[in-house]
Amino acid sequence: MMHTITARDLMVSNLVTLSPDMEVIDALNVLLKRRISGAPVVDEDRQFLGIFSEKSCMRFVVDATYDGLPSSNLMSFVDASPPVISAETDLLTIAQTFLDAACRRLPVLDDYGRLLGQISRRDIMGAFYEHMKQVQREPAVTGLYLSALMESTERPV
Repeated sequence: MMHTITARDLMVSNLVTLSPDMEVIDALNVLLKRRISGAPVVDEDRQFLGIFSEKSCMRFVVDATYDGLPSSNLMSFVDASPPVISAETDLLTIAQTFLDAACRRLPVLDDYGRLLGQISRRDIMGAFYEHMKQVQREPAVTGLYLSALMESTERPV
């Protein structure tokens, strides 16, 4: 039986995180300097508060243009309810979540809402690619959907 790939297997846990008391311009600078498209915002107990992303920055730019001097409070621009997953979420569910939600990353939370790690769309692509390479090398390993199809079409003689 093949091991089910879960978020725990794929997540990156060494993340750049932002503090909720940061100024927006400082958070924007972190994204630019680190060349990342977003970062989770967590408090001192690693409680997940949301995501500050390039889209958040665009909201800041628009507000700055129309309001002159927008709020500098980071939390005003954080997506506080992005899609999240648990460490036990399987690869196919993660891929479907990426299809259903317009996001680049999924925070992985524990049962108490603390940030454990993060998975990107690229992490899923890499895991699937490695799985398909194994399928090609070892014909006994079936594809993610093919195994269910094969079992339902094979009939005893």
